[in-house]
Amino acid sequence: MVVVAGLAGALLPAAAAHAAYTKPRTVQGGRLDWGIKASFQSYVTGPIAKGSWNLQGGAATVGGSQFRFHSAKGSYDAGSGAFTAAFSGGVHFTGHKKGGSYALDLTISRPTVKVSGGSGTLYADMVSKDKGTGRVTSTAQVPLASLNVSGIDMKGGTGPIALTNLPATLTTQGAKAFAGYYTAGTKLDPVSLSTDLVAAESSKKPMDKPKKKPGKKTSEKTKATGRIEDAAVDWGVRRTFREYVSGSIAKGKWTLSSGAQDGGALFRFPRGEGTYDEKKRTLAADFAGAVRFTGKHGLDIELSEVAVGVKDGKGTLYADVAGADFRKKKAALVTFTASGLKGLKPRDGLIAVTEAPAKLTADGAKAFGSMYKPGTAMDPVSLAVAVDDEAELPALPDLGSAAAPGAKKPAAGARSERTADDSASASDDSDGSSKALPITLAAVAALLVAAAVAFRWERRRRLARAGAGASAEPSGSAESPSGSAGSAERSAPGE
Repeated sequence: MVVVAGLAGALLPAAAAHAAYTKPRTVQGGRLDWGIKASFQSYVTGPIAKGSWNLQGGAATVGGSQFRFHSAKGSYDAGSGAFTAAFSGGVHFTGHKKGGSYALDLTISRPTVKVSGGSGTLYADMVSKDKGTGRVTSTAQVPLASLNVSGIDMKGGTGPIALTNLPATLTTQGAKAFAGYYTAGTKLDPVSLSTDLVAAESSKKPMDKPKKKPGKKTSEKTKATGRIEDAAVDWGVRRTFREYVSGSIAKGKWTLSSGAQDGGALFRFPRGEGTYDEKKRTLAADFAGAVRFTGKHGLDIELSEVAVGVKDGKGTLYADVAGADFRKKKAALVTFTASGLKGLKPRDGLIAVTEAPAKLTADGAKAFGSMYKPGTAMDPVSLAVAVDDEAELPALPDLGSAAAPGAKKPAAGARSERTADDSASASDDSDGSSKALPITLAAVAALLVAAAVAFRWERRRRLARAGAGASAEPSGSAESPSGSAGSAERSAPGE
């Protein structure tokens, strides 16, 4: 039995719901989609704050204006309907730059939804700089928003649990944690989530993994030679590029093969093999998996045979590139740096680098049709290398059983993209003024930018085929899919 609920109320017949078995279940796997507040996003990236936001901890985007949090963990009691789901990932907003810092500096992470006794609350970890005093506060699991779950019968489900477009209202504590930008009672964007359930006694534990063949032990001699036992590299290419591929202009998709995995905001290339040398501080590893991006306007790029090399504290990610206008074996796509690359010292048998900032190379720029200049910031690179056969690689973000490649399709029974009416009501501030018009204008501007990108992509392709080369257009002007254009039409957050 599936619990699927939304604004219309419970979709489960009461008799069937109450007849379901009532043993406690463990919530394991799933996603939460939430735009936080559309007008706040617009304000941050608009002409007043002139800011930006970045994703943390594997968070992704979905539907153009919502953030997707992942890897739900919690519990569900079918008898009482009590439900708790904590999600991973975060979003960091910055704006109003003054010198080397920002007057607006807010991080929202680890959202947790709790439903019990007919009421619902969304909690989150909050780090914020007060709007008036500039004082920074950090608070774990603030009751940020109250969720309207009236009319929803949470009893009797066996999974998955799907709650759609739950109206959200800022709480008193949430208003304080939100750095004073909004007052208590302000409408926030609606919340949608989908989670899997497993029997409490059979839930997987972190130690669960396929047993290795009896007798296989990593000898001291093997460790000394620096052989890699297992490895994985995670890279999302570039968030705005993925949004462009699957958006309304390119109308494309990406396809994974040869063992590559989709983690929502990133692609994992697993089964790494190679060597490392702790004395020389070098590492070389080859990975399985391939990803191919296809779409309209001649978009067709495949990345395969992914490899990583580390030397002198700097990493380089390579791949075989097969595109319409650029093909190269082991092309250096991005370089990345992190403190963990300097020593390459394993900890508990694992060399781990998390979300290392990455920059596009010259070959990388060619691989993506010169849409971006060399040096452009791309999605960060995470690298995990086991040099001991007992070491555990980090888990991939778990979006739940309803997850689909591309991270764009809604969960079964859950509508993750809001309607125009939903967007308008979600962006209304407590004073009743509507932010729907500025957001609509921004959306139109973004579409115009995407259309220009598609035109530029097609023109580059035709010029290349005619021998004119990609230099016929100013390089990097298509921060295509960045969505930065149109921000001048966006409004303040209701101050």
